[in-house]
This record gives sequence, C-alpha cells and structure tokens, in this order.
Amino acid sequence: MAAHGTPRRFRRSSTVVLTALATAVSGALLLPPAAGATGGAAGGSRLGAHDDELLAAARRDGAATVTLLVAAKGGAARDAQQQLEQLGGVVRKQDAALGYLRVALPTGRAKQAAALSAVQAVDLDEVVPLDEPAPAGSQPATPQTPPGASTPRANPYLPLQDTGAAAFTAAHPTWDGRGTTIGIVDSGIDLAHPALAKTTTGETKIVDWVTATDPVTDDDPSWVAMGQQVTATGGTFTTGGRTYTAPDGTYRFGTLREGDPRFGGEAENDLDRDGDTTDVFALLWDTTADTVRVDRDSDLDLAEEPALGSFTRTRQSSVLGVDDPSTPVVEALPYVVQTDGKDKAVNLGIVSGAHGSDVAGITAANGMFGGAMSGAAPGAKLVSVRVCLWITGCTSHALLEGMIYAAKTANVDVINMSIGGLPALNDANNARALLYDRLIEQSNVQMFISAGNSGSGMNTVGDPAVASKVLAVGSSVTKETWASNYGSSSSQDVGLHGYSSRGPREDGGFKPEIVAPGSAVSTTPTWQPGGPVGGTYALPPGYSMFNGTSMASPQAAGVGALLVSAAEQAGVQRQPAQLRQALTSSARQIPGYGSYEQGAGLIDAERAWQLLRQNAKPVDITSSVPVHS
Repeated sequence: MAAHGTPRRFRRSSTVVLTALATAVSGALLLPPAAGATGGAAGGSRLGAHDDELLAAARRDGAATVTLLVAAKGGAARDAQQQLEQLGGVVRKQDAALGYLRVALPTGRAKQAAALSAVQAVDLDEVVPLDEPAPAGSQPATPQTPPGASTPRANPYLPLQDTGAAAFTAAHPTWDGRGTTIGIVDSGIDLAHPALAKTTTGETKIVDWVTATDPVTDDDPSWVAMGQQVTATGGTFTTGGRTYTAPDGTYRFGTLREGDPRFGGEAENDLDRDGDTTDVFALLWDTTADTVRVDRDSDLDLAEEPALGSFTRTRQSSVLGVDDPSTPVVEALPYVVQTDGKDKAVNLGIVSGAHGSDVAGITAANGMFGGAMSGAAPGAKLVSVRVCLWITGCTSHALLEGMIYAAKTANVDVINMSIGGLPALNDANNARALLYDRLIEQSNVQMFISAGNSGSGMNTVGDPAVASKVLAVGSSVTKETWASNYGSSSSQDVGLHGYSSRGPREDGGFKPEIVAPGSAVSTTPTWQPGGPVGGTYALPPGYSMFNGTSMASPQAAGVGALLVSAAEQAGVQRQPAQLRQALTSSARQIPGYGSYEQGAGLIDAERAWQLLRQNAKPVDITSSVPVHS
C-alpha cells in the first residue's frame, strides 16, 4: 500500500460520530468500528486539501477538463447528474443505486460542482502509486531451509497458523473457502500459475478476469482502439501496407506494440518474453460473434489464431510467446480479451505486475510448490479485477469501478484490495470512502484493505482503508517468520512491523481494526524469477517473499472467506456487520502495543467462528462531538 513523504495536515472542521455495537452474545468483547465523520472541509467546501492541490495543478497545466468522482446524496443520483450536466459535465460512468458518477467537467467549474445541492462528496481522479513491497534486511541474512513440496500447511513462510486458519481448516475440512468467491482488486492474477488453477474440490479457481481501467481516458496501453474496419475476401485483407490472412468477413482491426513505453516496469516491454521489445500484435475483432484473434507470433496470419470470447463469458485464454521447457522461467505470458462496444476498443488482459498474483495466493492458493502449503482459503474461487497500470500506478476511478464490478456483477463474497495512500486528511470524508461503505451494505460484501505502510507514527492509516465499514488491516510478524523469511532473529515472540500504519483516523475513528501476518512467501507470475530475501534461500520462478500490509490484508480476507464458507454450510447468518464484529471481538491483543496501533489485535479464525455462529445482531449506537484539526 503506497504512501509517499511526510503527511501534511490542513485545518478541517468536522463531526465525529462514535459508533458502538450492542449484541446478545454473552461475554463478547465489543469494540467500536471507525467513527463516521459527517461534516465537510472548513468553509463548507466538499473538496479536500489534496483535491485543491490536484485542481491547482490541472489549472497550471492548462487542462481544459478534470475528472470528478462524485458521491451523490442518498436517492439524489439523477438530480446530481442533471446538475453536473448543467455545468457542462459529461458523465462517463454511473451507478444510480450507489449514487456514484464519474464526470468530466470544465476545470473552472470543479468547485461549483462540489457545492451542488445533490452532491455529498467529490474526489478529483488521479493515479494512486502501487507499492511493490520487496523486502530488504537490515542485517546479513542467515541461510534458511527453503519452503517446498514437503512444507506443511502450518508453516512460518506463509504463516496461516498465526491467524488460526491452518487449525480451522484442519478441524473443519470442508470449511476451507469452498462455496465462496474472493474478489482481488489489484494488478491482475497470473492465469498460468499451477497453485492458482484449481480449488480443493477440483473446480476452476479463477472464474473471472477483467480490466477496470478506462479504454479512452486512462493511459492504459493494453486497451487497443478498434475504430478501423477491414473486410477479408478470399482469405486475406490489406491495411497499412501489409496483407493479413483471415477468414472471410468484416472485422474491426487494431494493433498493440509491446515497445510502448507504458508497458515498462515488470513487463519490461517484452510481452511475449522472447528477449526483444519489437513485436507488434495485430488484433481482429469479430463484432458479430464478439470474439478476438491476436496475431501472437506477428506473422500476419490471423486465421491460425484462436478466436477468443471474453473470459467472463467463456473462460477462454491464450498466451503470448512460446515456453522453452529447458529453462525454469516460463517464456510465455497468459492473456484474456475484453471488448468495449461503446468505445470500440479491445483489451488485452495481462497482469501489470506481481502484486495481484501474490495477494491472490495468500488468500486462496492451493498446492503451492506441488504440496500442502496453501493460502488461507484454498477452496475459494477468485475474481481478478485489474485496476493498475504498468508504471504509474492505479487510477482512482478504476479502484471504485473495479470494486463495483466485483461486488455487483461478479457477486463475490469478500474483496481484498491492497492499494491506497496517505492523504492530507484521512477522515473518510472523501467520495471513495463513502461509496465503499454504501457498496458493502448494498451488496452484502465485506472489504478488507491494507492499512498502509506509513508507520510507525500515529494517524498514518491510509485511504481507502479509513472507510468506516471497511476492515483496515495492519501487519504483524512472529519471531519464527523473522527467521524463516528474513534470516533474522527477533526478541519478540510476536509484534508489529515498524512500517505498519497506525491510527487513529483524523476524526478519532478506530483504525486499523485488526492485524494479520504481513510477511509471506506466495505466488507470483511464472514468467518472473523467484524472489526471496537475499541470503536466505532460493525460490523457483513463480514464488516470491513480499512484506507489507499488502500481505496482511489478504491473510484477513482469506479468514473472512473461511467464515463465510462455514456460515453458508452451517446455515448461519454472515452479514458484513456480523463478520466485522466476529473478527474484531475475537481478536487477540499483542502485548506491548496500543489499540491505536493494532486495533482489536491479531485475528483468530476459530474464535471468530464461535461468535459468528451465534447469529449476533449488531446494533449501532451513535454520538457525536465537533472535531477541529
């Protein structure tokens, strides 16, 4: 989870709402969720200090328009749209039930838009950097035994025993996440990884794969403009001075160039992994069948290529490149296709980095290294929603619209997102936080989001983990994991990583709510070499050791999937509020740390289940006081 520099604080007057949960469960420890601030910025403006900075930068750059992410007041989405259009706004995306609108607006009218009567909150769209948490030791590492096929499910490399997930599935073998689906809103999941191929019941694990970036407004090179029409007659067509082979018919045509500098980063501008960056891939879209052919070997013969439908509809995929079986790294990169009829564009769905595959493995990998080592919920299915680019990060609107897709279209049970940053005021007054809270309630889905890597100072918890109904997850670590993953010794049996962001929220809200292990050996793309901490052990391609609250959040999301799996099979209620209460009220405090640092403490799967199975009825009790910061 990204955070950059020293956070700047600006004066804001708001109201803090303190919420407690009442329950009929005897003896349960009850902890309040984060407070929900209801006020706006000082002076009545609904634009925060960071948005003011973004707006000022747009004016300096001479930008004619800015993109606003708008949370309309309850039931006022239509009114908000009309008011924004009267200001010259063009609505690009909307969800009326949620009250969400993405609007392109003349730059000079952004402040007017934020003050509209039907608008509750406004964020300016931006790119959020994606932290790549590659660990580095502060002392020379002591060599360790590597994980492998003989590593048991309970192990210090991916320490499921710390949360009780390993013991929970040992005691309840069928409550291993089966029957549930986890949404991974991130950089995309590697479709070729063997540990992400099947669930414990033999079903396909990755059941959906989409790109949530915008084909027109985002700087995403994987979206290919397909405005050109071509007609193949007698098995060929000619365009741009080149003659292609294709089945007879009329198509839309476009090309993708791997050397595009926006394909840098981990992809290294070599999408087919053949050692050069010069390949140009032609795409042919049959709009009647809604299938796409990709000239994978750039030989101008599209007739020989598979005609793929969207993965959402067909679960079809293919690969760029040809693997050399004599090398450990896989010289091929999986892809899916996704079409956009409105904007006449096709997306080549490929991962933009290792982060999403790593997070997915922590939640639900099955059979890592070909053995018993696995993620928290190996029986769960996965939905991959790519919201990130290759170099610059992840767009704010994709973080919203990707969440909406996972919750409303893919109908997942829990969502993990290990992306965010530290804003000027982390008080959850922004549009995205408000919309996430609404989405949790409307879609009956619980979000787990990394608290941030900006610790160890107070009030460093990041956005959007500050959203009131999101579970913000901090990062813990045991001495066993210090030894196995870092080759280092620790005087503490269990503690917090120093980088783990601390609370409280700007308005006093209780954040983070929980902590989970934030160091893990997990799955990464098979076309990338292994990535351990230097000096500890070697890892094969497709496995790396990352650390960060990015790794803690999927540990918690995996436990959430275990609880949902158990509840569904046992006929127990599992509303988001009940799930939050079960996890926070059963967590164990880590000695030596304050509640503002660890929230309720380290989660415990079995203890949480014992509370959830009692069908507790959470009740909101609120009070408020003015806050001036």
